[in-house]
Amino acid sequence: MMSESAASPSFGGSVPLGIRWTIGDVSLRGFEALRLSICGAFGVFGPTAAYAVYVNSVPVDEARRRTGPVPQAVRWLEAPREIPRVLRRHLDAGMAEGVAWKLLPLSAFAGRFELALDNDVILWDEPEAIRRWRMDRTGACLLAEDVAPAHGAFAELCGPELRNSGIRGTPPEFQLEHALARVLSRVPARLDSELDEQGMQIAALSLARPPLCVSAREVTICSPFYPHQAHLGTCGAHFVGLNAHELPWRYYDRPATEVRIEHWEQQRPELYCRVGISPLAGGRFLTKTH
Repeated sequence: MMSESAASPSFGGSVPLGIRWTIGDVSLRGFEALRLSICGAFGVFGPTAAYAVYVNSVPVDEARRRTGPVPQAVRWLEAPREIPRVLRRHLDAGMAEGVAWKLLPLSAFAGRFELALDNDVILWDEPEAIRRWRMDRTGACLLAEDVAPAHGAFAELCGPELRNSGIRGTPPEFQLEHALARVLSRVPARLDSELDEQGMQIAALSLARPPLCVSAREVTICSPFYPHQAHLGTCGAHFVGLNAHELPWRYYDRPATEVRIEHWEQQRPELYCRVGISPLAGGRFLTKTH
């Protein structure tokens, strides 16, 4: 993708990290994945990072109940209902397929590197690209590698690289609203699907300079459906499709939902082992020692 000129960032020294998630009325396994994602991130990045979960479509207390115990450092917040002006005319009234919830709010942590993880992205070690991004002082953003093109209406701005917004990182002072406005001025499309939302984000984070990218070897696009990767990565896994209550199609003559659940159940014991917590039992959780 062609770069555009951008002012040099003014931050320096040691800059803290903030990690955010968005959760709505997803499947119960999606909430279990969120617990693993939160506890995994806490085990990797520790108590000096800030943590926030933005909840939509269900009450905050209900989302906490479905998720189960996580470190007390996590803030649980109701997602803003006001759509940022830059997105308003590009969304329908119902926000089809949950489009744009991950962008409410546009920024969660002033003065911090901001790492947005999908609830079904589970880390147990820090990928090299995230380590480099946290030390970077050029203003580069962060995305994840994908295994298939999924950029929707914004494919022409995303270039040939396969990118995924399940891991999205922005540096301090990054003006996401301005970056989105630049993308939407070039491709004034309506956001009709998650693919459109993803493509818009990827384009916005790639305009000024190429983003750092978490490899699909370190964090696999983990599902039983080709071309996804059925195995766990060296640092984590992104369990795409897990949030759906029902997958309305068949895979090799089996209900896709059944195949997705079977794969998740096969991975669960190893996930708890790698993240370093116990499955829900008596309201307790165990975290890795730092």
